[in-house]
Amino acid sequence: MKHQYSLAHLTAMALPPVDLIEAAAKTGYAYVGLRLSRVTDAEPLYPIITSKTAMAATKAKLADTGVKVWDIELARMDPTHDAQSYYPMLDATAELGAKHVICQLPDPDRERAHTRFATMCDYAKPLGITVSLEFPWWTETGNLETATTALNTVDRSNAGMLIDMLHFFRSKSSHSALRALPREWFHFAHVCDGPKTISPGIDSILHEARSHRYFPGDGDFGVKDILACLPDNITYTLEIPGDALAAEIGFEEYARRALQTAQKNLD
Repeated sequence: MKHQYSLAHLTAMALPPVDLIEAAAKTGYAYVGLRLSRVTDAEPLYPIITSKTAMAATKAKLADTGVKVWDIELARMDPTHDAQSYYPMLDATAELGAKHVICQLPDPDRERAHTRFATMCDYAKPLGITVSLEFPWWTETGNLETATTALNTVDRSNAGMLIDMLHFFRSKSSHSALRALPREWFHFAHVCDGPKTISPGIDSILHEARSHRYFPGDGDFGVKDILACLPDNITYTLEIPGDALAAEIGFEEYARRALQTAQKNLD
C-alpha cells in the first residue's frame, strides 16, 4: 500500500520551519514534523512558541503549500525538565493544527518520569493531542520494554509510542513483543536505516543518531520487518539526518531522494 509521508525536522535541521515546509511541498511530502525545542546548545532554536511573527509566518506557509504539521518535538523530560515546562509547546502544537507531540523520558527516577508523562498527557488531552513516547536506546527509557512499562503505568488514552527504526534495532527490542502491543498506541514511525554495527562510545552513538543515518532499505535494520509489526495505516516520518550527503546535494534534493527511496522500498 502507499503510505503518507512526513519530513522530520532532524532530516534538515538547518532549515527554518518555513523553508522546511517549502522543501516538503516541492518534494512530495504530505506532512512535516517541527522541532520547537533545543536538545543541544549547538542546535538551532526556532522561535515559533515565543514569536507571534514566526508563528504567523509558519501558518501562512502551511496554508500556501497545503502541507500539514504531523508532529512537534521534543518534550525531553530529563531530571531538570518537568511536564509544565512544555505546556507552551503543547499550546503551539494545537495552534499549528498538529495532533502529536513526541516525548522522551531520560530520567533514572522512574516514578518521577511516569508522573511527568501522565501530567503531559492530561494537559494534552483536551487539546486533542497524543503524546508519543520515543525511547532513544542510550537513555534510561531506552528499549521497548521500558517504554511499554511507562505506557502501562500512566494508562492514559492519549499516550502513544513512537517506534524509531534506529532505537528499536540498536536496543535489540523484540519484534514479537512489538506485535503484541495495543494497536491504538501507534500513529507514526520514525523511518531510517543503518549499518549492522557502529563503533562503541557515546560520540559514535550520537553521531549516527543526529548526523549519519541511511535511507530505508539501504542498511541492515530490517526496516520492513519492523514496520510489519505495526499497523499498516500509520504515517511514515522520514527522520534520516545525513549531513555529508545533504551538504553535497542540498537539503531539497536530499529530502526528495529520501522520499523516493522510501516509496520504492516500502510502498
